[in-house]
Amino acid sequence: MSDHSEAPVVPVEAFDPPYYVAVFTSVPTEDRSGYGETAARMEDLVKDVPGFLGMDHAGTPGGLSITVGYFRDADALTEWRNNAEHRAAQKRGRSEWYRSYTLHVAKVERSHGFLRA
Repeated sequence: MSDHSEAPVVPVEAFDPPYYVAVFTSVPTEDRSGYGETAARMEDLVKDVPGFLGMDHAGTPGGLSITVGYFRDADALTEWRNNAEHRAAQKRGRSEWYRSYTLHVAKVERSHGFLRA
């Protein structure tokens, strides 16, 4: 994941439904060699997918990491899933970087947000 310390912390905006979310929750291994560079590359790469809307990240002190990707439609999500570099990163994640992970994909039917002025 890239360093967002300079950017203000705000969630991805609410979009007009329907759209899709991919919720990736993971627990890392001890050795994260090369992970940061690969995660940054994936963040840059997914932005080129037509229909990509944004991404939120969160983590717990115990090491649980959650990434939520937002996509306009199922075709955009499929394009990201099938991207060759993304597939290679997934394979490396299973062999090196993750003790465990889950992926949940859902169609969003309601969405709203709030921002204090």
